Amino acid sequence: MLEQVKQDATARINRIAGQVAGIKKMIDEDRYCVDILNQIAAVRSALDQLGVNMLTGHLESCVLSQDACRHGDLLEEVKTALSRFLK
Repeated sequence: MLEQVKQDATARINRIAGQVAGIKKMIDEDRYCVDILNQIAAVRSALDQLGVNMLTGHLESCVLSQDACRHGDLLEEVKTALSRFLK
């Protein structure tokens, strides 16, 4: 994994963990449901962005740097990763 991708992922996951803790606190405090739903949407969006960044980093460091002729299964790997990520 590229060091920049790793640093960005670590920062994002720490932020996401804080957001999830905030949602738990909101639930404990019986906050307005729509406000909680908005925070859940924000976490989902943050996770999606983390996934996009991770996939982009994988493509840059693991797929594009490989000799496609020697690794015929790289396309299948990318297809599998995309299908899992997009579910």
